[in-house]
Amino acid sequence: MAVWICAACGIEHPDTAGPPVRCEICLDERQFVPASGQAWTTSATLEKSGTTSSVVRVAASLHRIIVAPAVAIGQRSLLVTTPDGNLLWDPSGYIDASMIDAVRDLGGIAAVALSHPHMTGAAVSWARTFDVPLYFCRDDAGWIRRPDERIRLWSGTAELGGGIRLVQCGGHFAGSCVAHVPGIGGGALLTGDTIFPGPGTVSAMRSYPNKIPLPERAIRTILRALADYEYERLYGSFENDIAAGASAIVKRSLGRYIEWVRGEADMTEPSGFSGR
Repeated sequence: MAVWICAACGIEHPDTAGPPVRCEICLDERQFVPASGQAWTTSATLEKSGTTSSVVRVAASLHRIIVAPAVAIGQRSLLVTTPDGNLLWDPSGYIDASMIDAVRDLGGIAAVALSHPHMTGAAVSWARTFDVPLYFCRDDAGWIRRPDERIRLWSGTAELGGGIRLVQCGGHFAGSCVAHVPGIGGGALLTGDTIFPGPGTVSAMRSYPNKIPLPERAIRTILRALADYEYERLYGSFENDIAAGASAIVKRSLGRYIEWVRGEADMTEPSGFSGR
């Protein structure tokens, strides 16, 4: 039986003889079903069509796994390497033998974790390949599409090898989380869509493609969850990284967000060019 992958969101579904009828992830208001309709694929089909992968060093102890052409939403996977075991974060929906071999050459993986259900990708295939736990936040357990005995539910925080800690922040999903990695450049956060970095700023939303904002209380919950962590860098899912000063940028950006949703931001526009 095939492992079916939703062509829109890239998430593996149960092994069945034929494709599922619907993808609940895409039917949720945070995602969408393309105008062309629901469609399904498999890693074998993608490989035959010319999909390839590469593993590239980002920083000391951090590599990215790139799939080309992009599959579904096109997130990159991140591999954190530590002497106590490696973490695979937010795996994409595509997995092939060359990708597995490259990860093995870097020490394999001791755990798989994801920031939220949209980034589940081929997480179960990775966990089965290396026979390791897959960390899935308990508050999002209802979104598990491909059940497996290796799934380990957690909430609040979870300690992994190498000093890595998963921190539940909520917001985008109830279980949306970040991974705090103290060993990367003065401390780093891997954030997925829990906190979305832009050029010198960050934001957080219920839905990014459908532009649904979060209420003030959700933003404050994110800030409280991260208040005790030190980090200089922030790594998102789409080559959208912050190389320095990330903690201050998060506090400033989300503080500004709260001003806007409370109606307290200065909305004064420039007076304009008077001419001659």
